[in-house]
Amino acid sequence: MAMQNGHSNKKQLDVIVVGAGLVGSLEALYLAKRGHRVRLYEFREDIRKTPQARGRSINLALSVRGRRALKDVGLETHMIKEHGIPMTGRRIHRTDGSTYVIPYDANTKQSIYSVGRNYLNGLLLQESEQYGNVERYFNHKLIEANLKKGSLTFLKTDTNETINVTADLIIGADGAFSAVRKAMMKQPFFDFSQKYIEHGYLELCIPPADNGGFLMPANYLHIWPRGEFMMIALPNQDCSWTVTLFMPFAKFKNLDTEEKLLAFFEKYFPDSIPLIGKQKLVEDFFAVKPSPLVAVKCRPYHVEDKALIIGDAAHAVVPFYGQGMNAGFEDCTLLDQLFQKHHDNLAEILQEFSETRWEDTFAISDLAMYNYIEMRDLVTRPSYKFRKAMDDFIFWLLPNFWVPLYNSVTFSTMPYSLCIKNREWQDRVLKKFLSIVGIGALIGGAVAFKIKYYS
Repeated sequence: MAMQNGHSNKKQLDVIVVGAGLVGSLEALYLAKRGHRVRLYEFREDIRKTPQARGRSINLALSVRGRRALKDVGLETHMIKEHGIPMTGRRIHRTDGSTYVIPYDANTKQSIYSVGRNYLNGLLLQESEQYGNVERYFNHKLIEANLKKGSLTFLKTDTNETINVTADLIIGADGAFSAVRKAMMKQPFFDFSQKYIEHGYLELCIPPADNGGFLMPANYLHIWPRGEFMMIALPNQDCSWTVTLFMPFAKFKNLDTEEKLLAFFEKYFPDSIPLIGKQKLVEDFFAVKPSPLVAVKCRPYHVEDKALIIGDAAHAVVPFYGQGMNAGFEDCTLLDQLFQKHHDNLAEILQEFSETRWEDTFAISDLAMYNYIEMRDLVTRPSYKFRKAMDDFIFWLLPNFWVPLYNSVTFSTMPYSLCIKNREWQDRVLKKFLSIVGIGALIGGAVAFKIKYYS
């Protein structure tokens, strides 16, 4: 059995975690390390036994917030050294097939890491096997909840039986369409909103080269920005690429024949066709319908001292900042710190988590929406390149004074809401500086003209 960090003298709490995905599995490890009993319930089958059953999904980018959480449970080194593929920047593809690179961090050379969702989920579940105080139950669908009493009813989907369970604490980590959150919505003063964007996504694949290697430079997030829509590609461990096309649903609907699809790709993504292959492009594109993207905001995240939601159940975000998993993992880190701070007092832990976390999760939701515009459109504009160059230069000159927005979100643990405030302050500073420069240039020009005119 794995060590439980000397918490054996404390009262052992009985905790149920609903959802054995990435965030739920990680939270189970955090709680197990603190010595608590954890029962992990999952609606779907064990991903380790049927890894392809969930289908394809958007690739994951692991950054500092997620790495810190994995370090806490002893898995960071494995994911970085043995699995993750470092991506040092965005490689932008023009319509003529040429490319250029925008580094994520030109000064300190930090990277984000492309990781497999199923692999990481399986690794977290496998690690939980090391703890005798963790129990895992798959094919269990939550059908009823009395959160104030800590009571849940599950349907065993493989046998059609129902079971009733109770716990000291219920943690909902069951995704954007959370059943635990649905039960919370019956509580007075629970605020909830969800927003579907008008753009969907569809996944394609670039296979490995004939020699088993990558067909494109591997250590980048590849982007084909086209204004209203874009395509991205992240490297996989088998040297293939997961390619995701983000586009308005109306445009997807218009591509209803093989001829229209190929003409569209010839116009906007010509260099991708030989990489994907014409036949494979047609087969993959028409094999599935584009999927929707939803963002969820809600608060508070808890019910008394009995229930809490985390991860996508509390704050699903669109994927354009690569922070969905990282924000969910950060939930687990912050929650663990509160367990330490309040000595396992659930009333104080849950109350503080709700009061302090929502502002940051709302902030990253807004940032993710903005970053879609940046990735599909702004990255090609001179104004973006100028601002990026200014940020990088000042960051190089004054690294402890000026941290660009992307760096603060991705390569630090600065609260997301402070990342936005920091950017707003930088905007004011640059605006004032450029105004002074502009006035100085105007005065200088006027003086030069006057000297020339009267001389």
